[in-house]
Amino acid sequence: MKVTSSNIVISAVRREQYPETELPEFALAGRSNVGKSSFINKMLNRKGLARISSKPGKTQTLNFYLINEILHFVDVPGYGYAKVSKSERAAWGKMIETYITAREQLKAVVQIVDLRHPPSKDDVLMYEFLKHHNIPCVIIATKADKIPKGKWQKHLKVTRETLDLDPNDHLLLFSSETGEGKDKAWALLQSYL
Repeated sequence: MKVTSSNIVISAVRREQYPETELPEFALAGRSNVGKSSFINKMLNRKGLARISSKPGKTQTLNFYLINEILHFVDVPGYGYAKVSKSERAAWGKMIETYITAREQLKAVVQIVDLRHPPSKDDVLMYEFLKHHNIPCVIIATKADKIPKGKWQKHLKVTRETLDLDPNDHLLLFSSETGEGKDKAWALLQSYL
């Protein structure tokens, strides 16, 4: 997809703040600091639209990005970050769960994992949560540029096995640095529209 316009429309914490449109949405979920903001910026051809922070746990709201006036990316708070209070984490969890399970416009969740490491316990829990609620999901393994090409398949195999990936779910390599996987990711997302 050729992105000609993209902007953030709202940062929401409650249902009544969600945009009142029928536009399809893709939620982006992943551990804090896994590269969600870099993924968004690369997919939208915008350098600083989604703010990249060296401090994990910066996204604390559901950030709705309008793309080409036809769909939304929804960046959800990163999970698995220890430096916030338990009550804060519980609130984020509830906010994410409410959005993912109740939003009719949601077409799929893009779960972002780091190709360099086996998926974390939190990654596995998120994937199991999506499967339990029958939410379509696409797994994007970022930071492919940090691993030699010859080792990609080995790392993908570890990701597949750790998540116990459903054979019907897609697992894509991605690099925000090189653009590896960008076209495939767009083609895959468009298949859900």
